[in-house]
Amino acid sequence: MAEQHPRSQSTRVFLLEANPLVVSAISGLVAEEEDLKLTRVTDRGTDLITATDDDIDLAVIAWELADMKAVEVLRRLKAKNSPIRAVVFSNNREPSALRQAVRLGARGYCYQQDDVKIFFTTLRAVAAGQICIPYIDLASVNDTPLAALNVRERELLDILARGWTNQQIANRIGMSENTVKYYLKNIYEKLNVRNRSMAVALWTREIQN
Repeated sequence: MAEQHPRSQSTRVFLLEANPLVVSAISGLVAEEEDLKLTRVTDRGTDLITATDDDIDLAVIAWELADMKAVEVLRRLKAKNSPIRAVVFSNNREPSALRQAVRLGARGYCYQQDDVKIFFTTLRAVAAGQICIPYIDLASVNDTPLAALNVRERELLDILARGWTNQQIANRIGMSENTVKYYLKNIYEKLNVRNRSMAVALWTREIQN
């Protein structure tokens, strides 16, 4: 039986921050906490995305990095099913930014203007497996117009966004052109749009977010 080594008591923190002053401040504060250990600092999201997951317990990600935004880092971590628990450390107070981060898997979210106690409370809660974010109606996180569409309607809208005609869609899906028109009519009604251009624009915006 292989020997099992006990896990370090300190939570290993990977900090992603482009502002040297913020890095210096956080480094000094974390150094005073016995249960937290700052193991790596970078200003690039790609450094976290390509890092070995086993070496990181918690990632603190600034909203703006040298090579990408926090949401893009979260999106790529989610795509690779990374177990890293992420906290967004943001100067963006827009509710839409918070919702977007939560949708993409952020476990914590705190503002750079918050009291330092809130920062450490967030880190410890997320390290313990909890979600710690400013108040938000979690039921509204996925409450977008596209949430009203079923699987078939989403498939049709995705194909529509590629510029295909109704006949091409019908051939691809295996249904009549009239049935495609019926589906599209329902999609427009659910999305509260008048035509395919508006539907595609809405679909594209949601996918990018």
